[in-house]
Amino acid sequence: MYKIVDARFLAENIKLFEIEAPRIAKKRKAGQFVIIRIHEHGERIPLTIADSDLEKGTVTIIVQGVGKTTKELNLKEKGEYILDVVGPLGQPSHIENFGTAVSIGGGVGTAIAYPTAVALKQAGNYVITINGARTKDLVILEEEMKAVSDEAYITTDDGSYGYHGFVTDKLQELIDQGKKIDFVLAIGPIPMMKAVAEVTRPYNIKTIVSLNPIMVDGTGMCGGCRVLIDGKAEFACVDGPEFDAHKVDFKNLADRNRMYRKFEEEALKKFEEKCKLEEKIKSLQEAE
Repeated sequence: MYKIVDARFLAENIKLFEIEAPRIAKKRKAGQFVIIRIHEHGERIPLTIADSDLEKGTVTIIVQGVGKTTKELNLKEKGEYILDVVGPLGQPSHIENFGTAVSIGGGVGTAIAYPTAVALKQAGNYVITINGARTKDLVILEEEMKAVSDEAYITTDDGSYGYHGFVTDKLQELIDQGKKIDFVLAIGPIPMMKAVAEVTRPYNIKTIVSLNPIMVDGTGMCGGCRVLIDGKAEFACVDGPEFDAHKVDFKNLADRNRMYRKFEEEALKKFEEKCKLEEKIKSLQEAE
């Protein structure tokens, strides 16, 4: 059992958890993840380690409640427990002094881009961060990203905050201004990562993405997280999760992620109906 020592919402449906896991905190590196299981009958889900604290022996994860399990996890509060936290898993980010490095986070992907931005800065890079969200209320880790950036930009799809446009628009603007960019890391929704890859491809800028396929065991045994890289099958849990963006088959990735959508929607519907029923019963009991 792993105790939650802090739990708070950063934005709507996006919640930060700090969890006691001293052995994972000691070994984890930027880019790695954990697989958690909330209870004995829960599914196993991968979540990137956003940060760690060696003194406290904790790891931080940031969760966007979109499906049944992530919404169930986001009901957890400080002082409660998670059954399983396994990790650190996956290959760490390859970090070196590239020169000028751009770290791009789309939505909750910012939580994954953040630790790598920290590591890039520590390696001596000139770090530019581009933090994207649909709207102002969904911007996360703004101050944390600024603290590790030589230049920091916020973009919103609706123009409610920062630069009005997509992260790719801002990246293209920097390139058009003559900014010499040596390395790009992009993490977020699949369409965003694909779009970043297409922006950097003509300029031959080394570009890395962190992939988010369906994952079960985290050891390469189940094959669920299979991705096509330069036409060759690899496994995100052991060969990744980070890969050369210009070699990723994004269509295959998107298609595989949609395979179980019907079942995911059914599970979420049942969970929400259960939550509504429990809330109704609670209200009736309180009214008595």
